[in-house]
Amino acid sequence: MFFCKHFVNSCFLTDVLIMNRLDQILKKRKKFAIAFSGGVDSTFLAAAAKNICKDKVIVITADSAFQSQKDIEKASEIAASLNIPHFVIKVDVMSSLDITQNSKQRCYFCKKKLFSAIKEKSLELGFDTLAHGANIDDLQDYRPGLKAAQEMNIFSPLVEAQMTKNQIRLESKNMGLATWNIPSQSCLATRIPYNEIITVEKLRQIEACEEFLNQLGFYGISVRCHTNTAENSNKSEIDNSYTARIECSSEDISLIAAEKLRDKITSFFTAQGFRFISLDLKGYCSGNMN
Repeated sequence: MFFCKHFVNSCFLTDVLIMNRLDQILKKRKKFAIAFSGGVDSTFLAAAAKNICKDKVIVITADSAFQSQKDIEKASEIAASLNIPHFVIKVDVMSSLDITQNSKQRCYFCKKKLFSAIKEKSLELGFDTLAHGANIDDLQDYRPGLKAAQEMNIFSPLVEAQMTKNQIRLESKNMGLATWNIPSQSCLATRIPYNEIITVEKLRQIEACEEFLNQLGFYGISVRCHTNTAENSNKSEIDNSYTARIECSSEDISLIAAEKLRDKITSFFTAQGFRFISLDLKGYCSGNMN
């Protein structure tokens, strides 16, 4: 009994120390803008910054072809609930071949473009420091975009405070943030395998199908888009049609595979232009395309 109580008290003390450390890091900057997606990390950072910096923090969201309109709307709603000034800027990621050709460095080039546009807007508004919500767990994954952030001297307070994703979720819950338990987000471009060209058509197909699955009650789900190829002895032919591969939790696999729901899903996906629809029996795995 003593051990359990001591363990709980130790965890609480650790969390207090982490939050105190974050508060001190934020106080040093006093005034900054935040690249804001409305996800778990950027929402927590915005709320923590609001508590410390009051009216000297703003949030800026990049509206590009890689974000769904639903995500942009949610970001606006969350910023309003936090009473933080929110600015949405259009960024044309599709004009860059470095991005649309979709090499393994796509995220690096994309983050460079997004951060450049957000930083330009923040300077225009009188905020010369730009922060983002990266945490120390992100450093363990393949994230070329982090290199872009480092090169551009983007402020990373959650990394400096050595906060993990789980700690951010816990503190978000303690602060009463609705985002504390939402699934981790990634942009629509991550649904397309490296070295397959990114097009607006593919992105809108993916967005429509994921939104349809959300309406059916499935969340934290990804629709991966694969270009169909046919191998012969001389070359690989592309037939200009796509296969949708649904990744979901193991609990949802049997529900989606049930005949009545399966027919509804395949009909909708086919109408969106997918020639084949598959269900990944391994389930959802973040970074599966890496």
